[in-house]
Amino acid sequence: MAEDDVDFVIAAYRDEGAWTVVELPPRLGEDFDGLTAALARFPSEVGVIGLASVNDDFFVIVRRSGEHVRALLSDATAVWDWPIAADLAELVNAPDGDEEPTPVGDLDIVSDLGLASVELSLLCDDDDLFPDEALADLAEKLGFGDQFEAIVG
Repeated sequence: MAEDDVDFVIAAYRDEGAWTVVELPPRLGEDFDGLTAALARFPSEVGVIGLASVNDDFFVIVRRSGEHVRALLSDATAVWDWPIAADLAELVNAPDGDEEPTPVGDLDIVSDLGLASVELSLLCDDDDLFPDEALADLAEKLGFGDQFEAIVG
């Protein structure tokens, strides 16, 4: 995987009631452990959310609160070609060999912030949305859509 395969990686965190969104190095979209480690440095009342879009193909959502890490992969078929997807699938104990483009991991990852698992599942399953568009919808529903748009464009 080449670094230019990563569309973007951002972190979103809420401190004192306000969201802050920062761009992270694209190389973190290749490295699940690196991404989770990078999220640990941000303060947050609700856990830090990492969003990565890879190759206009799939997205990853990671939420870290202290040492607790939750994760979601939008497309299970990505585990065959992308190390970050394979590492995430291992973390969530996903079954091997899934050939269907279904989400893997914690669909409730942001439900306490206002995006129900059903809505997140629909974003993952929508073939008409590119990963950046699905994540833009997620950011808008969670309340940091303008900041997301300012970074991702």
